Amino acid sequence: MSELRAVLKGITPPSDEQMSDIKSFLEKKYGSDIVLAWEDDKTIASGFKLEIGSVVYDWSLRGRFTQLKDALADLPFSNGQIIPLIKDMVAGWTPQALAEEIGTVVSVGDGIAHVSGLDHAAYGEILLFSSGIRGMVQDLQADRIGCILFGDEQEIEQGDTVRRTGKMAGVPVGNDFVGRVVDALGSPIDGKGPINADDYRPIESPAPSILDRQPVNKPMETGLIAIDSMFPIGRGQRELIIGDRQTGKTTIALDTILNQKDNDVICIYVAIGQKASSVAQLVQTLRQHGAMDYTIVVNASANEPAPLQYIAPYAGCALGEFFMNAGRDVLIVYDDLSKHAIAYRALSLLLERSPGREAYPGDVFYLHSRLLERAAHLSDEKGGGSMTALPIVETQAGDVSAYIPTNIISITDGQIFLESDLFFSGQRPAVNVGLSVSRVGRDAQTSAMKSATGTIRLDLAQYREMEIFTQFSSDLDDTTKHQLIYGQGLMQLLKQDQHHPLKQHEQVILLVVALAHTIKDIPLDKISEFNSALLKYIEAQAPYISRDIEQTGKLSEENRNSIIELAEDFQKRVVEGKARLG
Repeated sequence: MSELRAVLKGITPPSDEQMSDIKSFLEKKYGSDIVLAWEDDKTIASGFKLEIGSVVYDWSLRGRFTQLKDALADLPFSNGQIIPLIKDMVAGWTPQALAEEIGTVVSVGDGIAHVSGLDHAAYGEILLFSSGIRGMVQDLQADRIGCILFGDEQEIEQGDTVRRTGKMAGVPVGNDFVGRVVDALGSPIDGKGPINADDYRPIESPAPSILDRQPVNKPMETGLIAIDSMFPIGRGQRELIIGDRQTGKTTIALDTILNQKDNDVICIYVAIGQKASSVAQLVQTLRQHGAMDYTIVVNASANEPAPLQYIAPYAGCALGEFFMNAGRDVLIVYDDLSKHAIAYRALSLLLERSPGREAYPGDVFYLHSRLLERAAHLSDEKGGGSMTALPIVETQAGDVSAYIPTNIISITDGQIFLESDLFFSGQRPAVNVGLSVSRVGRDAQTSAMKSATGTIRLDLAQYREMEIFTQFSSDLDDTTKHQLIYGQGLMQLLKQDQHHPLKQHEQVILLVVALAHTIKDIPLDKISEFNSALLKYIEAQAPYISRDIEQTGKLSEENRNSIIELAEDFQKRVVEGKARLG
């Protein structure tokens, strides 16, 4: 067994009695095979420091005051109790021989610091650099560790000391975060002052177990008829929004947030790698519609370093779990996970990890699975709260077979695919009915919505096939012409202006009217105006219909017949010029 070398540092050499006590301590702690040497250190004003490898026992005056400060930090007391409490504590307080592991910065750059000497640091642990900058352990090697930095790397130099904190990365959470814009570390960036936190949660935590969950069976309505009718989203579901850039992905997520007004749902929007101007515009839209009253925005914009973009979705998820565990319903949007994966790839390459497909590291699947699996509908024993995740992924030229899209498709419970051709043809939201799917299906719909949707997906599928077929034929029979007109009317029904989500009863009424072929005589360019005017007409003539649907979640046969009769009557009045649109 090799000898262990210990170095005692101070400004005044210890007495023989002190040296004997220190040797006894070392023999008891480490055994007899240890060599103790003395070294002058003018930086230590009083007392000693004992260094054994990377472990430091600080018996200096500064070290004893640090222990006292830490001992006082966790005690709850008011200002009037401070002086007597400190007097009582100091009178009966004795410094302890506490080991502290200290490392040294080997290299720093590009948001990464390599540190030697911290042999017992754990993956995900927070380290504190001498400049006050914090970092998180992300790579463990035999001779050094890799750490991502949560601050300005210019303040860290080679040779700086690094201390372990023993704490995992986390963010402050609490009810006061609602209505605020924060960064990935939970610090406010909206200029409205500090936020009082109720708790502190680790950004990484295990997903709820199977026994802690219950089936997804309550709707999380988006207010978009194209989605709620055919691809319903349930509370606790993970539904991917996927498509090329500039196809309306963020708009769908934003409209879903706007639709949660008065639904007692906490919404969290996590912006990853977005332009600061885009995030500012989104926050302004939320404020204009009164949605910031129940929304938290977590922003790690494009000018933020990759470490902050990497932890942003986990920080947002930790905020969501605080409310979910309190029995609340939460909607969280990750916009977008493509940029999140790119930030993680940059960190992994800088940490010298082996690249795999498309230069992503081998654990990129786990990167997103451990995030999205935390979305759940908790069991009643756990409070019955839920967290619904809407991750967004950007594709290149509609390629859903790329690495990141296929990974996230396999993790989520369905996807809403947005198509560029539909978007630029004016069909907005540009939902591709054929490629979109919800694996929860009708379990996440109310009885009224199930009854109203009928065969709309089948009708649209038949229309798409017939539309392709009729491109090669100019001679169409009357049945085919009627089917085409009906299908075109359904496509017009699915068009919806942004930031104007529809309530459940409005969607039910429009679906019932459309599937009853009531709008077949309305010109295509007038269908949107007709639908808006029809909703006002039915609300004026029979307000009990909307009230029954919203309160019971059911569509009675009597109400269905009343809707169709009122729609036919209104259509007749429009055709005869007795009622005006708009």
